[in-house]
Amino acid sequence: MKYAKTIAEIHQFVTDRVVPGVTYGIIDGPKVKTDYFGNQELVPERLALKPHELYDLASLTKVIGTTNLILKLVSEGRLSLEDSLSQYLPEWQSPQVKIRHLLTHTSDIVGYIPNRNQLPKTKLIQALLSLSSGDNLGKVVRYQDYNFIFLGWVASQILGQPIQQLICKDVLTPLQMTHATFHPQQIENVVPTADLPDTGLLRGTVHDPKTQILGADCGAAGLFAPLEDLLHFSKWLLGQISYPDFLPDTWLDQLFVDQTPAHLKNRSFGWILRSVAGHPYILHTGYTGTLIIIDRVSQQALVFLTNRVHPDAHNQQFLPYRSRLIKTFIREANQI
Repeated sequence: MKYAKTIAEIHQFVTDRVVPGVTYGIIDGPKVKTDYFGNQELVPERLALKPHELYDLASLTKVIGTTNLILKLVSEGRLSLEDSLSQYLPEWQSPQVKIRHLLTHTSDIVGYIPNRNQLPKTKLIQALLSLSSGDNLGKVVRYQDYNFIFLGWVASQILGQPIQQLICKDVLTPLQMTHATFHPQQIENVVPTADLPDTGLLRGTVHDPKTQILGADCGAAGLFAPLEDLLHFSKWLLGQISYPDFLPDTWLDQLFVDQTPAHLKNRSFGWILRSVAGHPYILHTGYTGTLIIIDRVSQQALVFLTNRVHPDAHNQQFLPYRSRLIKTFIREANQI
């Protein structure tokens, strides 16, 4: 298999102490290359990484869970991309915001919530619904968790259950992602995230503070999964596995098309949209250090998992390393 430069870049993350350890998988047509190395934990003790461990996926929850649930509802005619958010959440006072805006991060939600991460759940819900859309609705992409929190609440209004329960039942189960969960039971098999002054080491507890507060009602983060489930998910997006009873393949095709109202060419449904060698590919990242890249035309994918926020969440060194990794993988995947 190729990808010598990509694999060297991945190892550099650990060699340069940017992250404690890495688990990764590369799909190259029918071939799959996987490896893990480094540590899962540095404090309070140093523990080596093991295979099959679960990672806090952070915002990958958006594209694995919430995006696909919303698209399923649209494909079944139970929801329209042009529906107003206010149709499902009457307390929301910017009816011009549509489902498509939320899916493409073009809703331009504005407003400030004081002490947001310290609010009780009911107060946080009220505060979120009191925000509004700004003057750039549909004109620019502003990546915001709020979009997918609202989408989760829309799904709950339609289906009558919290979004995280719906994702487990209506997405993870039909896609046969058998180990992905919002509530890891075997905590010793979960890679920890930050070591916080007040709460200590987070292991099996979601890192994102909004998700900690909203719990089962948050569709923006909260999912834990091992590499194996994410490789299986990636094969589905590549078209190597088919689940037509879950979502018709024509809807998967739409993930590789610009879906922004103003045709900004940089966002699909949920995913970041980019192009290389004349064709599109999609990717998404998670704050904790997770990454998926899917190139359907060249039949290549990268799943990169690490605990960037361990032991300290203020790890700015990670971002340029990740950018370089994405560029290197895409170049090698397309032999540029």
